Amino acid sequence: MTNLTRREIGLGLGATVAGTSAAGTFAIAQGGGKVVIIGGGPGGATVAHQLKLGEHKLDVTLIEVSKVYTTCFFSNLYLGGFRSYASLQHNYDGLKRLGVKVVHALATDVDTSRKVVTAGKSSYSYDRLVVAPGIDIKFDSIEGYSQKVAEIMPHAYLPGAQTQLLKRQLEAMKNGGTVVMVAPNNPYRCPPGPYERACMIGHFLKTKKPKSKLVILDPKRAFSKQPVFVEAFGKYYKDIIELNLTNEIDDYAVSKIDAKTKTLTTKAGKSWKADVANVIPSQRAGAIAVKMGLTQGDWCPVNAENFTSTQVKEVYVIGDATIAAEMPKSAFSANSQAKVVAADILSALANKPKFSPNFRNTCWSMVAPDDSVKIGAGYLPKGQKLDPVAPFVSKPGEDAALRKEVFQESLAWYSGIIEDVFAKGAKKKG
Repeated sequence: MTNLTRREIGLGLGATVAGTSAAGTFAIAQGGGKVVIIGGGPGGATVAHQLKLGEHKLDVTLIEVSKVYTTCFFSNLYLGGFRSYASLQHNYDGLKRLGVKVVHALATDVDTSRKVVTAGKSSYSYDRLVVAPGIDIKFDSIEGYSQKVAEIMPHAYLPGAQTQLLKRQLEAMKNGGTVVMVAPNNPYRCPPGPYERACMIGHFLKTKKPKSKLVILDPKRAFSKQPVFVEAFGKYYKDIIELNLTNEIDDYAVSKIDAKTKTLTTKAGKSWKADVANVIPSQRAGAIAVKMGLTQGDWCPVNAENFTSTQVKEVYVIGDATIAAEMPKSAFSANSQAKVVAADILSALANKPKFSPNFRNTCWSMVAPDDSVKIGAGYLPKGQKLDPVAPFVSKPGEDAALRKEVFQESLAWYSGIIEDVFAKGAKKKG
């Protein structure tokens, strides 16, 4: 496997905006520029941070409805009892100190002809627009599931209250109860996410409710890091985790849910009754992307070299909302894409040559105490796709020391990317 260096971990990716090492490296052309960013997650907030590092006088507005951002990444560790909920929450004070105008409102409309974003009761003009809307849940992708039913059978795939709800339900469940997890079909946010969650729920059950079990109903025939997850299920959670993967005989896609009885039925006609049900349905790009016409199907296609939209001119789209084959939807990916976009914007505004983009991704998954696995690659544009370069993945049978090292690496990465995204250590710019 490829291990990240200390510098790479500390930065969350391994590079700041290409060509910038200190604020003011780029001199914006006469007339300046206004950049508006919709969405304050790992993609959008990183763009804001990197733009201010590149040119602190640039007018940057970040529109994000939440005053405190709760990370979806590492939330599975909260379910497993390895992190506090508070450790997942981060504010925007660091970005504000850098001079980013942070607007806590919901972006409801964009007039791309006039270059104006409407959020709340105010409007914001721009020269460059970045849209990082994250995902929305497709509640109607499973019969009987809805936003209301999610309050009974949580998806917990959007950060915040849903994650806390699932945790409370697990804690309240009787010892001997059954947890049923419905995995989503491709593509979706964080491909290894449901299986790390299975391990964390498995750990919780093993240590707190050992008579209980977790049943996974999966519409797919294969999934990310499958060999090491299957190994973990057998090694740590034998007789606790039951994996039902679609095969030639049975289709384990859930076709119907009865919320009153908490019964889940698959396309093969098999049914399970749950004490706790974690239903992760299909997903799509966030609502503002759909309204803007940025989507083709459920996701936003982009030009691979700089993540400009293929659907709407002069708009960048980054993060989980994009369909950037072969690059997966992850916080690391969004952070990497954001740096390329920030460099592209700074180069354009300063009339400077653009740098060749270099994208990266790594996804860590905790499977047990001091045992984590990972997958990743570099990505280079090739036509409209991003081709993987030097891919790596954890393998079954690795020794405990290596797995502990990967776990420690993941913790360092989390600290690094939080600084990279939210600029927590930033000092106020004069």
